[in-house]
Amino acid sequence: MAHTASAPAGRHEMSHEERKVLAGTLVGTTIEWYDFFIYAQAAAFVLAPLFFEPLAQENAGLAQVVAWASLGISFLFRPLGAVVAGHLGDKHGRKLVLVLTLVGMGAATMLIGLLPTYATIGVWAPILLILLRVIQGFSAGGEWGGAALMSVEHAPRHKRGLFGAYPQIGVPLGMLLATGFMFAITSLVSPEDFQAWGWRIPFLSSVVLIVVGYLIRKTVDESPVFKEMQLRKKESSAPLGQLFKHNSKEVTLAALIFAANNAAGYLVIAFFASYGAKSLGMDRSATLIASLIGGVGWLVFTMLGGWMSDTVGRVRTFQIGYGIIILWAIPMWFLLDTASLPLFALAIVILTIGLGPSYGPQSALYAEMFPARVRYSGVSIGYAFGSIIGGAFAPMIAQLLLNETGMSWTIGVYIAALALVSFIAVSMVPKSLQGTDLHVEEVHEQYVAEHPEARQVLDAARAAEQRD
Repeated sequence: MAHTASAPAGRHEMSHEERKVLAGTLVGTTIEWYDFFIYAQAAAFVLAPLFFEPLAQENAGLAQVVAWASLGISFLFRPLGAVVAGHLGDKHGRKLVLVLTLVGMGAATMLIGLLPTYATIGVWAPILLILLRVIQGFSAGGEWGGAALMSVEHAPRHKRGLFGAYPQIGVPLGMLLATGFMFAITSLVSPEDFQAWGWRIPFLSSVVLIVVGYLIRKTVDESPVFKEMQLRKKESSAPLGQLFKHNSKEVTLAALIFAANNAAGYLVIAFFASYGAKSLGMDRSATLIASLIGGVGWLVFTMLGGWMSDTVGRVRTFQIGYGIIILWAIPMWFLLDTASLPLFALAIVILTIGLGPSYGPQSALYAEMFPARVRYSGVSIGYAFGSIIGGAFAPMIAQLLLNETGMSWTIGVYIAALALVSFIAVSMVPKSLQGTDLHVEEVHEQYVAEHPEARQVLDAARAAEQRD
């Protein structure tokens, strides 16, 4: 893949199509992660007694560990979703896969809201719950790669980090939406009613969000890079085989780079609220308020991280973010353990100062790490494996550490160690990749030499991607 110098960072007037692309990726990832995070919030508060009732009666702590494990199980199926979605995306387009994953995730979420509990259908309740979680995980495995590439492949070269941050902020926005909805319901209904039926409302509401996301996404044009690839059939004959044959190192690095951010992120998304309410005796609404404040910080610093990566470099931005997480992972627990809402929220916000720079530039960094013919597969599979290493069982591991040691700061040691691994992994990515041409130059030139009639179409696609 040819490397070219970055375009000069002049003023860029965003086109109508670019705005549609960013809106489509942002709305889609927000809805997808809302669906995912609603489950995390429910796992924090109600799933253990409702779906694992016999265990909850015998050992409440162990039942909570199992509830966190049910959260993590879906991550095991994200690589499969990434493989299928990556293969389809590389062959048939990013847009088709984005629509399919949106519908799959939303349908599974809505059905969870309709599930009978253990008291009604016995052991079938947790079995069906886990089956729907598997569908959620499969859908989520294909979601991020498509959204990330749609945004980055449409971006001017010197603004890839900023454009790529839009699907990234779908995570804190999805968290804000899920946590805000959960806060509203817990504030409006009694604890008994919330346990009986209130928890179902956020799951059922997903159907409205699916319709909105689908309508926006289907209006977005296919990415210019993929338009070019559609005219180069030989490139996509066996993208998965090419990926693992030639880019296994990049897949491994991508997974390790994401691991620590995903683990720390899932503490913000679900574990802190559960810990504050169940271990510190804080009011459930207070812990959700702290999570909401943390979500705002995560959103702001993620956008800042994307912008920084275009200015100081993607690798350097990641290093700054992980450096902050390493330094703060242990001390933050002493603030959390005060059970004071202002200090509890402050501890989370400071953590998001590190989460943002180690997440915002991810779309652009990953896109530049893989050649076009295997890019969708590469970024999706790397992201999915990073989720397994990092966030899949982070809340469960945190709960186990807390149950075994009784000392919350040991969770910080676990997060700091993961962050060190991710810091080393991102440091191994060549800085020269930044600004690399997202096209496969030599194949482009060979193809147009053989098919002169295609030059106009291909040049138009390249001009759209390189527009300043």
